[in-house]
Formats: sequence, C-alpha cells, structure tokens
Amino acid sequence: MSTSLHLLGLAVALALAGCSQATPPADSAEAAAPAHAMTGAPADSATAADADAAAAAPAPQLQAAMRDLWHGHIVHARDYALAVHAGNDADAKAAADAVVDNARQISDAVGGFYGQAGGDQMMTLLGGHWGAVKAMTDASAAHDEAAAAKAIDDLNANAGAIAKFLAGANPNLPEDTVQGLLLAHGAHHVQQVKLILADDTAGEAAEWEAMQSHMDAIADALAAAIAKQFPDKAS
Repeated sequence: MSTSLHLLGLAVALALAGCSQATPPADSAEAAAPAHAMTGAPADSATAADADAAAAAPAPQLQAAMRDLWHGHIVHARDYALAVHAGNDADAKAAADAVVDNARQISDAVGGFYGQAGGDQMMTLLGGHWGAVKAMTDASAAHDEAAAAKAIDDLNANAGAIAKFLAGANPNLPEDTVQGLLLAHGAHHVQQVKLILADDTAGEAAEWEAMQSHMDAIADALAAAIAKQFPDKAS
C-alpha cells in the first residue's frame, strides 16, 4: 500500500473512531454544535461559511473525505432508528449491516497502517460504539428504560476508550477535548432516537441539522490535527 493510501487509512480511522461516543445531556450536544446550527442562521449562510472553512483548511481533501465518512455513519444509524420505529425489520437489518460494513472497511484501512492488531483494535472500538447505539435504539423502542440506561452507560465508557486511542495516535488531539466531542456526538444519537420514537418530525429535523453540523466540527478538528502531524503527506 502506498504512503498516501496509508495516510488515508489513518484519516478514515480517526474520523470514524471519533464517531464512537457517548451521551451527556442534550444541551451539552447543542453546545458543542457550530453556532449556525443553534441560532437558526439561514442555510445559505451556513453553506457559505462551510465553504470558506473548507477553503481555509490545511488539508481540504482530507477534510472532505472525513466529513463524508462521518455523515455516512450518522445516516446509517438514523436509517436504523427510523426502520425500527416503523417496524420494518428488513430495512433495519440493511441499515445495521451498512454500519458494520463501513466499520469493517475502516478497520481494514487501519490494519494496513498499524498492522493486523491495530485494525482489530479499531474494529473492536467501532463495534462497541455501534453496539451501544443499536442497543439504546432497540431498548428505547421497546420502552425498556433499564436496558436503555445500560446502553447509554456503555456509550459513555466507549467514549473514553476511543478518546484514549485517538490521543495516543495523534499528539495534537488532547484526550479530554476529544472525549467531550465524542460525548456530545453520543448525546445527539440519544436525542435523535427519542424524537424519532415520539414522532416529533420538526424536532428531529432540527436535531438532525445540529447533528450533521457537529459531525463537521469533529471531522474538521481531526483533519486539522492529522495535517499538523503529517504536514508533508496530508492534502
């Protein structure tokens, strides 16, 4: 595998690894989202701001790739929640399989950079994140509050493990900061599931916008850290 592909594998891994995290209160998730998602700024203004940020990024191609990966994760997880709420087992299975397939591809990329052990570790971490999100979704749909609470605890614990992994992989990613971002990401998952199950279409639409904005914030932070770590390789 070429050096550029190795770097892409690392970028992909770091991007989706960050996707693995847990759940503080919903207001914490909102606080972590970019300002335009919380203030109701016009969508075209937000788009223009995002375009300016991308143009100023130290590695715009890496940033764009990481954003795509983050959005893929939350799209599949959202599809799963919607299918579970609709009682569509076939669609739920397809969405869950998509999340796992994506995680497996990321883990294979990490294995190409870190070796088999690194790839296996990434798959374990990503599996822990998705396992907790899926369990929380299933338990919430079944009105099993105890099981849902257990799943959220698992999300929070997994957040710490992924933050530690990312901080160890990149000295430009402080563990506490990364954990906070991942906890907010997990909070978005929990809040979104609650809104879907409550048939709160308007509320879920607003949460979805905030969730996507927060994904961009995480992806951009990781891309910048990787570019700083590998200034001669990131593009």
